[in-house]
Amino acid sequence: MWRFLAGDCRGAAVILLIAGLTDGVDGLLARGTNQVTRTGAYLDPIADKLLLVSVYISLGIVHIVPRWLVSLVVGRDVLILSMALIALVFTRHRDFPPSIWGKVSTGIQILTALVAVAGCMVGYPLPVFLVWLTAAVTAWSGLHYLVRGIGMLSR
Repeated sequence: MWRFLAGDCRGAAVILLIAGLTDGVDGLLARGTNQVTRTGAYLDPIADKLLLVSVYISLGIVHIVPRWLVSLVVGRDVLILSMALIALVFTRHRDFPPSIWGKVSTGIQILTALVAVAGCMVGYPLPVFLVWLTAAVTAWSGLHYLVRGIGMLSR
């Protein structure tokens, strides 16, 4: 966030690349050495989402992505975390696997963030179709999680 806010798109891109690579290596090492833990299974997706949300907030602050898209991305994640916390407190449910729509949404959000960062480095705006694709898939994913969460809580 600090590099984006300083107007250093290249520096931000390097930091994002390092964060993405270290996250990937961490996951590979954990699975490859059979060191996967329940705590890691909870914390890793939260850390991933914090990184992605902070990127979107930064891109919104510097007007590279529309602020309404930032609100949608952040709102979906707040919804998912809120439902997980409610389930943890009020039910015995402890497994929260991502849905296919959650994975698609996250993938599109990452692609859009990467294109936005690349565009920032070379001075090109984010393509409008990516903004709308990200919004549509994020909204659909949020609705899917909401319906799934209500169904889980009602059982």
